[in-house]
Amino acid sequence: MAALLLRLSRVIALLIAGSLAFPLKAEVSEVRISKQYGLPYLTVVIVEQQRLIEKHAKLAGLGDVKVNWMTIGSGGTSTDSLLAGNLDFVTSGISNMLLLWSRTGEQVKAVAAVAAVPLLLVTRNPNVKTIADFTEKDKIAVPTVKVSMQSTILGIAAQKLYGEAGRGKFDPFTVAMSHPDATVALLSGAGEVNSHFSVPPYQNVALKSPGIRTVLDSTDVMGGPATITVIFGTTKFRDANPKTIAAIMAALREASDFIARDKRGAADIYLKATKEKISLDELTVMLESPGYRFTQAPNGTLRYAEQMFKTGVIKTQPASWKDAFFPEAHGLPGN
Repeated sequence: MAALLLRLSRVIALLIAGSLAFPLKAEVSEVRISKQYGLPYLTVVIVEQQRLIEKHAKLAGLGDVKVNWMTIGSGGTSTDSLLAGNLDFVTSGISNMLLLWSRTGEQVKAVAAVAAVPLLLVTRNPNVKTIADFTEKDKIAVPTVKVSMQSTILGIAAQKLYGEAGRGKFDPFTVAMSHPDATVALLSGAGEVNSHFSVPPYQNVALKSPGIRTVLDSTDVMGGPATITVIFGTTKFRDANPKTIAAIMAALREASDFIARDKRGAADIYLKATKEKISLDELTVMLESPGYRFTQAPNGTLRYAEQMFKTGVIKTQPASWKDAFFPEAHGLPGN
């Protein structure tokens, strides 16, 4: 018996030594994140340019984490890349997150909200004064047909005008196009695209052109500023990398605090990074407008989800906004 106990003690000692020599797998050393075009992505542009994830990852003891940022014009392409394992996080419209949340059985969720900014539907068609004037002859550019924030908001506006049966009325009039390309098409005066459900600053640039007017403002449709963009990823990644998630949350908070404190400085960082054709003064004034909010607390989640559920874009509907967000966000004053 003594010999057996001695052998067991040696085995246990070897196992302990092995566990020390080969510790549990560390968190990832590289993070891949996508973003799109326009001011809804200001927060993550600042996170990228000031290397804030890298900063907070190091503070969390993760060492030198490499962050690769990709700018992708389509939310659909971004979400496909996430599902294929080519991205770890997507920054896109909350509607794209809800689509994957539903499609994957809640295996994709949001880390946090990124921005609430007004989206304007603009047109060069002189006969269109309200959305009721659109016909099949009009083509409205949106980032992704049916799924994008623009399509979702247009559906909510249609429901207000035409009732439940009208939620998808304008889907046949929409075409998928990135915001830079849609702005060029709109201002060219040629081609089938004569309207664009845009984002700032592209909508502001378009409205400087004679004959371009606003048809719809998302803030009016939603009854106030509502979240447009969120950052989201898989529960598998979140469960395996809690410190990385915490670093991303801290980076977003620091960037949002910077925007609140120094809007001109934020505008300067954005313009240097994006090279967009708008002056620093104009962009600063825009950011000082009351409709622009850069916060991690989501607003309007369930209204978007209702529209998407009733038009069949998603098959399940969250009972609470928290259902579609990781626990790290649950303490925020969202809705």
